[in-house]
Amino acid sequence: MTALAATPRNGELGFWMAGLADTRPTYPRFTGQDSVDLAIIGGGYTGLWAAYFAKKLEPSLKVAVFEAEQIGYGASGRNGGWLSAMPPGNRATFARASGGGLDASRALQQEFVAGVDSVLDILQAEGINADQHKGGALVAAHTRAGLGRLVARRDADWKYGLSETDVHLLDRDEFQSQINISTVHGGLFYKHCARIHPAKLVYGLADTLASMGVSIYEGSRVDSIDGTTLKLANGQVTAAKTFVCTEGYSGQLLGSRTLIPINSSMIVTKPLSEEAWQQIGWNGPQCLNDSAHTFIYSQRTADGRIAIGGRGKPYRYGSGTGGTGSTPQSTIDLISTKLRSFFPGIPFEVDHAWSGVLGVTRDWNGGVHWDQAKGIGSSTGYAGHGVTAAYVGGRTLAELAFEKETERTTLPWVGYRARKWEPEPLRWLGVHGMYRLFGIADQWEERRDSTKTSLLAKFGSRLAGLHE
Repeated sequence: MTALAATPRNGELGFWMAGLADTRPTYPRFTGQDSVDLAIIGGGYTGLWAAYFAKKLEPSLKVAVFEAEQIGYGASGRNGGWLSAMPPGNRATFARASGGGLDASRALQQEFVAGVDSVLDILQAEGINADQHKGGALVAAHTRAGLGRLVARRDADWKYGLSETDVHLLDRDEFQSQINISTVHGGLFYKHCARIHPAKLVYGLADTLASMGVSIYEGSRVDSIDGTTLKLANGQVTAAKTFVCTEGYSGQLLGSRTLIPINSSMIVTKPLSEEAWQQIGWNGPQCLNDSAHTFIYSQRTADGRIAIGGRGKPYRYGSGTGGTGSTPQSTIDLISTKLRSFFPGIPFEVDHAWSGVLGVTRDWNGGVHWDQAKGIGSSTGYAGHGVTAAYVGGRTLAELAFEKETERTTLPWVGYRARKWEPEPLRWLGVHGMYRLFGIADQWEERRDSTKTSLLAKFGSRLAGLHE
């Protein structure tokens, strides 16, 4: 069979969710009226972790989770499966904004390092099998300019709290001894990263919450919050405290310009032969991405596939969220071509393609917010680093709401707010313009074998607030 010739399944909430469709837990639709101590809007990682820690802090609480579609419908069920230590945002910005300077930003970084192992420990303690395995992450440099960026990135990592053990530079031979990418110039290795199966994690958390006495409702969209009253299509709930944990789907409740849904797309191959794996040399569970401006993210799945994602068409006009994730053929081809360039000669066949959205603020920095007077809080804006951020954010939100002072409640992303996004059509033009600049910059660096990052990419990065 020729590489990637077959027509894959498309959408259907993605490979992870579709594969568990026949065995997933299901929960009732909310109807009528009720009163709860804590209402959580959103049945993804953030809401589920927030419910978990609220019950751990106060076991007698009456907690209910309201999901508009089904548990894990959004990014939590569709992501690339990276439990990584990268915070959601610009560490230099957090250092400046917090008043705590470099030490505050370092504390944030260290909390995310600790968060990786904490999640793994909880999964083991609760008996949740999410195909988790901590094998670290590799970042490949395909150009000399990309390698230069990785050197600068490593130096920034060390500045903001990671050690030489946490992240170190690999030369070409060292990199290829782990994953044999033909074009690689070298790269980075990050110790604190684990592969997971996203849907198994979200369903395992939901099962655990049900056993703890948390009420979970699916098909139960919260249309509005009026003080302590949550209004749904088929009823209303009075809640002493409310957490909004809807990430890229937050427009209706948090405002359409507070954060926007940026689209990311993925493909997964059919299982590879043992001969193919030997040629690729990807013998461990390392996660993989690269130093391109239009970067990819990837993992070797527990059943011997490659799952790989990238941006494709990054943003839908008017902050559309894309439903069940149907993906244009042009995007499938784009990601497939990237995979073929990594491992030429390997007969890949795409099994499933899908898309999902992640929540992004105007400066790409996440934040945890709690308003004690209103009894309403949120944790959002993870910008693609959501698996660990949802754990840290959900836990922090529970601690803030129930007045537990911890090392998390003083981190610099607590209370951080970015300015609002521009109205349409300016934000559509801005997002697409930024990614266009990144794409041109990648082509420029590759064609010229450049040793320096393109000025276009530097401009796009500074425009978006990504430069540290």
